[in-house]
Amino acid sequence: MYVATDTDVREALRHVVDPEIGVNIVDLGLVYRTEVEGARARIAMTMTSPACPLTDYLKELVREAIREQCPDVAEVDIANEWDPPWNPDMMSDEARRRLGEGDR
Repeated sequence: MYVATDTDVREALRHVVDPEIGVNIVDLGLVYRTEVEGARARIAMTMTSPACPLTDYLKELVREAIREQCPDVAEVDIANEWDPPWNPDMMSDEARRRLGEGDR
């Protein structure tokens, strides 16, 4: 029987693209932690700003991506975390290249 792992969930989240920036939320550095226990996934994530108008929309995209990519995960808990606050240094090199910021 297949059981999703933290890695599977993180890979599923690579399918969630921030519509304002055009980069997936993992490479943007918005995903702080993923944890899978049985059929429950817990995601700790942030937004680029606490006032982000897309928070609920992105959370729904996260749930959809996990449902599609990890069908054995029945429950998805998402916690917003603001410490540390997101900053551009949290982006992957790939995200920086896509946004024209180069490597750091």
